[in-house]
Amino acid sequence: MERLVTYRQLLAEASESMNLIGPKELDLFWSRHVLDSAQLLKFAPEAKRWVDLGAGAGFPGLVLASVLTDVAGAIVHLVEATAKKARFLETVTRELQLPAKVFNCRIEAFRAGEGPYDVVTARALAPLPRLIAYAKPILDRGAIGLFLKGANLDAELAAASDVLNGGAYRADVLESLSDPRGRIVRVSKAA
Repeated sequence: MERLVTYRQLLAEASESMNLIGPKELDLFWSRHVLDSAQLLKFAPEAKRWVDLGAGAGFPGLVLASVLTDVAGAIVHLVEATAKKARFLETVTRELQLPAKVFNCRIEAFRAGEGPYDVVTARALAPLPRLIAYAKPILDRGAIGLFLKGANLDAELAAASDVLNGGAYRADVLESLSDPRGRIVRVSKAA
């Protein structure tokens, strides 16, 4: 909990110059952002190796790393293309001594990174069809995808039907604990 308090403070300070998160969103740090991020652990309780694509301000990756700090062998890889955001992620990781590693590169260059991973995740990054394409190298190595999505999920699922109906992947829609309009899409390689 102390790590998350410090993370909020670092986020507030950095947001003044970097626009990582708006002031109104900072007020929702606990009730929305932390809960939204941490709930992913419920859907993958045994997972130790996570990768957060488009990590941005650190949701969900830094929250997951904070919660997993005392879990032996846990690591969260944070992929962020924007240098100033990657520096912020590195600062938080270092100052809080989190089990995390930052990759300052485009997702396309990251590919499967230092996998295999147990879970690939993203929040507010891209529509579902593009997320699945980004995550494909990681999903194909056995990871599950846990993607936090909002109210437009039905349209995104329809747009992803070619990818999903092709039989390579399956998607399950899970209820969000943090927002009644939010959903989590669990994507896995079809058996």
